[in-house]
Amino acid sequence: MARLSVHEFLTQAKQLPVLDVRSPAEYQAGHVPGAHNLPLFTNEERAQVGTLYKQTGRHEAFLRGLDLVGPKMRSMVEAAYELAVENKVLVHCWRGGMRSESVAWLLTTSGLHANTLEGGYKAYRGATLKIYQNPLPIMMVGGATGSGKTEILKKLKQQGEQVIDLEKLANHRGSAFGGIGQQVQPTSEQFQNNLFAVWQSLDLSRTIWVEDESFSIGGVQLPHEFWEHMKQAPVVVVKVPHPLRVQRLVQDYGHLNPVKLAQAIQTIERRLGGLRTQQALRALEEERLADVADLLLKYYDRSYQRNLERKPGCLRHVLECLTDDPPTNARLIREFANKNKLQPNLTPS
Repeated sequence: MARLSVHEFLTQAKQLPVLDVRSPAEYQAGHVPGAHNLPLFTNEERAQVGTLYKQTGRHEAFLRGLDLVGPKMRSMVEAAYELAVENKVLVHCWRGGMRSESVAWLLTTSGLHANTLEGGYKAYRGATLKIYQNPLPIMMVGGATGSGKTEILKKLKQQGEQVIDLEKLANHRGSAFGGIGQQVQPTSEQFQNNLFAVWQSLDLSRTIWVEDESFSIGGVQLPHEFWEHMKQAPVVVVKVPHPLRVQRLVQDYGHLNPVKLAQAIQTIERRLGGLRTQQALRALEEERLADVADLLLKYYDRSYQRNLERKPGCLRHVLECLTDDPPTNARLIREFANKNKLQPNLTPS
């Protein structure tokens, strides 16, 4: 049994199962991607032991913990054996203290080889945020709503570029309509953990393309330092003709639940304006989806332009596109970046 640094722990986690022995509530708030929750205490039991610790001290809390854990020891060992790879597992708790050490001891005594994470999940979270203190080789794909940016990113990846699809990680497409038809969003903490896992898999000596996003994507937030780097990254703004953007929005959103579309329209009424909101709702009811898209773009285009103009002019590069075909526009972006010698901003933010 050994205590591993975050780097050693995550390196071994590529081959070995990670057992997170924190409570279910702690695990749900955020966990190492791919980790299995094998809680030493339920949420209620953890609160009970914590209260005892504060009121009567460590000894009484420890004894109560033994009472609670005793009946679970066999099932925990059996579950760990089911998950083990070549009789090996990795174990962590919140701080790398008594919970993980106790479970690791139990599993080692049972015949497994169990290593723990020094500093626990708290140390892991620190590492997920610290990595963005370094210069990041980010380039961004921008463009008004309906430009097909997400599809362009997918094609860039197919064409050999490194890509992070932030909207896929967030389970959200980034607008008032972005959550319709998507899976439940992760917590911000879990979103950031998932982003860290993807980031670790990339070659930081090469450019990494991301979509020009807001700090919040639906209900989740980017790591602050990652967002600061994005604000200083060059952006290639794909300019697609308005009729093609309307057509894409109808294609992407027209099949979704009309009741939820109407609710989304109503959430932006204050910014869209009362008259335009009523016009959009009426067009939706009458299934004039192109008219709905056209009305909404009048708001979203102004909003995107305002946000874009906050970025220094030297970082904004407009690429006129006559088509909204993602493979073609991905190729044009690569050619445009090479021709204009665009490079990520690697100066500290």
